[in-house]
Order: sequence, then structure tokens, then C-alpha cells
Amino acid sequence: MADDVPVGIDLGTTNSVVAAYRDGAVTIVPDADGNYLHPSVVTFKPSGERLAGAAARLRRIVDPGNTIFSMKRLMGLPFESAEVQSALASLPYRVEAGPDGAPAVITRAGPTSVVELSSAVLGHLRDLSERHLGAPVRRCVITVPANFSDGQREATRRAAELAGLEVLRILNEPTAAALAYGLGKEIDSRVVVFDMGGGTFDVTLLAVRDDFFEVLSTGGDPFLGGDDVDRAIVAHLAELFLAQHRLDFRTDAKTLAIASVAAEHIKSKLSSAEVTSGSLKGLGVGVGGVPLGLDFELTRAQLEALVSPLVDRALIKCEEVLYEAGVGTDRVDEIMLVGGATRMPLVRRRVAELFGRPPLADLDPMVVVAHGAAVHAAALGATAPAPGEAPPPPMPILVDVTPHAIGIGTAGGYAEVLIEKNQPIPAERTQIYTTARDGQAEVMLKICQGSERQFAANAPLGEVKLEGLRPGNRGEIKVEVTFLVDSNGILQVSARDVDTGHVTRATLRAIAGEVR
Repeated sequence: MADDVPVGIDLGTTNSVVAAYRDGAVTIVPDADGNYLHPSVVTFKPSGERLAGAAARLRRIVDPGNTIFSMKRLMGLPFESAEVQSALASLPYRVEAGPDGAPAVITRAGPTSVVELSSAVLGHLRDLSERHLGAPVRRCVITVPANFSDGQREATRRAAELAGLEVLRILNEPTAAALAYGLGKEIDSRVVVFDMGGGTFDVTLLAVRDDFFEVLSTGGDPFLGGDDVDRAIVAHLAELFLAQHRLDFRTDAKTLAIASVAAEHIKSKLSSAEVTSGSLKGLGVGVGGVPLGLDFELTRAQLEALVSPLVDRALIKCEEVLYEAGVGTDRVDEIMLVGGATRMPLVRRRVAELFGRPPLADLDPMVVVAHGAAVHAAALGATAPAPGEAPPPPMPILVDVTPHAIGIGTAGGYAEVLIEKNQPIPAERTQIYTTARDGQAEVMLKICQGSERQFAANAPLGEVKLEGLRPGNRGEIKVEVTFLVDSNGILQVSARDVDTGHVTRATLRAIAGEVR
């Protein structure tokens, strides 16, 4: 057996989880204090030391400008995107456009890319795993939201590589959760995975038959999760403070950090209690330098009124996914809840109302994704077991789908869909392109995500540059271009000269600067 242990990693917006399959069972890796939820936080201390995980999270209030959290919401996106600009409104640290157009976080350590920050979290998870397992950790299955784009998946892969990890597969989080539920069991069910984490929401419908897992439809919202619940609570607290003191504490990074941490505690408390109260100190300075604070009381009913629109958005997405698959709620056998936000009673109640039955209650929504990823990592990385060793888990048959349509720009500002949404992956499409002028040496193709007729109405992914074309007259040179969405959900492009068979260089330059 290989001397390293493949692990499954759920790289979350708020917290991350890492797990390993050994001796026939899954182990969730804890830190030195026994905690299995590892904050996805990185901090840069004045001494120059970089910390990740729980130690970094402790510095969110004392050093908010140099303590980075919720970085997953910036992963693989261009700085100028609406999603990034929206996220910046609630972040106490400074973010600017990097040289490649991707977000760069500005700290005392200088500009740092989101990929580098995420690699610090992954490196911390690797260190924890090696200490707990007593063996090297070099390979992993890493999970991403099902609706992550090509650029976000590629950025995740790069972060893992920077952390010294070989990625055996990028696995969609709902698929990983379904593996934890059904692998190795005699099951024939339609399963909905309702995944609301810290920053993203996914819903996926799967058909599970023994060890065959087929995704029928998937969808979601990359900016819907527990962070948005926290923002709603912070906004409520800010209104109370504004009414009392005519000051908005959200304009200051430190006071915003204080309120944000308090909001997380309020959210957690109201998942088990009907009311919570407290006092926040140091939110501002009044006349004569008097420090200003806020005494508050919030009931579960008030919280549910604040966040009900967020749950409505999730349920609408859920209905859309079922509609795309042609499956009614009455034809769903099981509902799995995944992610920290699903611990809220409102979410559980509304999901149960939609499907007319309660969701599964025997799976921990916080660790189920890492559990499934660990099982798949063990299957992918398995070698023949030594005498007395437990055999590896069964290798599942996974049929996942494309979360978004992939299109290409055409004349007049229009777009043509190359690969449809919810098409099983690997998904492939080949097109032939010809030169438009004499002696043309290269061709540029614009790629987008979405199925709208107008190119501008879709999300731009990047450009494919075909270089080194042989000399010829206009229309004489024909290039066959193959677009492939691989098993990781990442777009690969290859090209060849139709007449000579010569392979043409095809470079995909993503919007956020990645070149491959």
C-alpha cells in the first residue's frame, strides 16, 4: 500500500473539514483541541508570521484588516464582477484588482491572491492530517459547489497544488454527500441534496442505485448561504445602533468585525433557543469620547423574518432543479441537508414543507461532504491491500453533469451553446473554424457561461487563442477545435489542422487571468 494517505477535503467558505478512510472506516481529522471544523481563515501577524485555521480566526476582531475570511466567495472570479463587488461591501479587509484582473487581498504581507490564501488553508489541513494520521498526505479529493464555474474549479485546483497536494478529482459537494449516504448500500432512490453552506447554495437531484450515482439535474446560487444570514443580522444590529446613536458602525473595519462575529453567535444560538440577548462594546465614540455600545435582544421569530427571503431564494432554485429533471416533489425518496446553514430550524421546516416529509436526520450536515470525499479518495488512490488490511471502499460509478451551459461568441454579438447545462460529463463538442483573411496566423474565440442568445447576457469565461496556423488564403485553413468539460468540470480545449492533422496550439485565457 502507498505510504501516503489520500484525504477528502471540504474547503468551505466559513469552515473546512478533512477526512480519511482507513481500516474500513472514515476518520474526521481534528485539531489539537479536538475540533473537526477548521476555520477557513488566514491572518498575517505584525511579526510576519502567517497563521491559518482556529488561531487565525481569533484575530478577526483585533486585526480585521489582516485577517482574511470568506475568501471562497472571491475564488476564481474577476475583480470587476458583480459578485466580487457585492462581497466587498461586507468585508473588513482591503481587496484590489491584481495584475491578472483577479482579486488581490492587501495586507501587511503585501498583495496576496485568493488562490494563495486558499492554499494556506489547505496547507493547514494537510499539516493537521499528517499529525493525526501519522503518515504523509500528498493526494486528495477536493470538493466544490456544484455550480462553481470553470474558473473557480481551476483556481481551487491551483490552490491545492500550491499546498503540495495532488488532486485526484474535483468532486461536487452534493455528489460527495450522496456517496456518504449511499455507497456500499443496496439502495434504489431519488435523492435531493440541499446544500446551504457559509457562502454558497447548491441543490442536486441524483438517482442512486447501489454504487451507481447519476446526477439528473443541478443548480444553485454562488452567493447564498450563512454569510448572508450574518449580514442580515449585522444590518439589523446596525439599524438599532443607528437609531440610538445616529452612527453606522459598519463604516469602521474593527466595529464591523465585532458585529460580524456577534452575528455568527446569534445565528448559532437561535438554532437551539427561542431568544438570545447580549451587549456589544466599543462600536463607536460619542460626545466627549464616551465609548458607545449596544444592548440587544433577538428572538428566533425575528431572525426568521429577517432571513425568510434568503430561504425563499433557495427553495425557488430547488423547484427549478426538479422542473428541469421533470421530477415532482412526490417522486423524491430522500432529502439530505448539507452545510451549516441547514441547521437553522427555519430551513429544515421549509424544506420539509416543500417535500411533504422530513429530511434525513442521521447524517451530520457539517462533515458529510468530507466523509464522501474521503471514501472516494481512498477508492481512487487504492493499491492492493497488504495481508490483514481492510480492503478499499468500492469504486462508485459517478455520472455528474455540467452545472452551466458553455457557449461561444458568434457574429453580431450573439452566442452559440456548445455544451448544454446538465449534460453528463465528460462532455465534448467539436467545431470547425476557418480563417477570415489571407495569411491569418491566429484565431480568437470568446467563451461564455450560460445559454442566453446574446453573448453579453452570459457570464464571460475567457478567450481561446488558436496560434501557429499555417499560411493560406482566406477560408482555406480549417481548424477543428474540440471543447471538453472533463470529469472535474473544467473546460479543456484542443485543436488541429483539418487537412494536415497538425496539432494547433490552443490557449484558454480565463477572465481572472489563468492560462492553460
